[in-house]
Amino acid sequence: MLMVLLGWLGPSSFAEDQAFTREIQARARVFAEIGPGVSALKRDATGRYYILTAPANAVEIYSPDGRRLGKIPSAQSPAAKIEYATDIDTDADGRLFVADRGSNAVEIFGADGSLLQTVHVPTPMSVAALSGLEFAATLLHSDHLVSLVSAQGSLIRAIGEVPRLNGQAPLTRGRVYGDGRGQIYFVFTDLPDPTIRKYDRFGYAAWEVSLPASEFRPAPGAKQWTTVTIGNDQAPQPRPVIRALAVDPETDEVWVAIGSELVHFDKDGGRLAAYLTSTKEGARIEAAALLIEHDRILIADDPNGIFDFALPEPRRAGSSAH
Repeated sequence: MLMVLLGWLGPSSFAEDQAFTREIQARARVFAEIGPGVSALKRDATGRYYILTAPANAVEIYSPDGRRLGKIPSAQSPAAKIEYATDIDTDADGRLFVADRGSNAVEIFGADGSLLQTVHVPTPMSVAALSGLEFAATLLHSDHLVSLVSAQGSLIRAIGEVPRLNGQAPLTRGRVYGDGRGQIYFVFTDLPDPTIRKYDRFGYAAWEVSLPASEFRPAPGAKQWTTVTIGNDQAPQPRPVIRALAVDPETDEVWVAIGSELVHFDKDGGRLAAYLTSTKEGARIEAAALLIEHDRILIADDPNGIFDFALPEPRRAGSSAH
């Protein structure tokens, strides 16, 4: 398949302004029942929240004002079952997409919790809902970074080739995120520098940004770092990894989480600001999932739960995505 890549932006000049990183503190902990094991947090067009937590066989549903409404699969769909979910996403029509690695499938649920479709794909690791019951997914073993799949399970398009090493089947190289309007964001998890690439649903790449790993340092006891060995004679070294990404639905601006730091980009991949996140008591919050809303950011920390932060800067005039 033909895939045209646009010219990349150069690496972000993050080092120039790191000294100006601000600290922001959570206003409150929300969804009090949610504790250890939270891994994904989404909101649909009606304002309902969907939260994936351990043991990853159900998705909790909350109302816009934070009341627990139930879970998916629901009692109205007794035959539906989630074996081991690795990710979730919602589409514009309120349907929930569940990447169920345990079932080798992406399960699509209606707003009422009923199972609409089971799409068989091998070992899905992350999912981004598109229109028409289509979705983008990363697969544990794949020759491509992202697979675009129809509701019938047919491969529509493969995006980004993954090199094979020593003839072995390649492992997934990152995670995919969506913005609800068809744009796809791929986060690399195996590069020395934290890297994001933005695609449209046809496989055209708009931009790529890399942040110098040397500008990040793990806080004492940091959880969201990966230890890698570079070269046969070198000791394992920790490196920063992007663990969560969210897109502002009003501006198309992008937020990513690296350890206890949030980095904010404009819609074209230009870096805007960076923030250190903590509780009121000063404990670091490391995001496992992010959600950007009109006037706040929700950050899910495993094992400490979900925290509410005021949006740390006003939206710029003329930045609306619509």
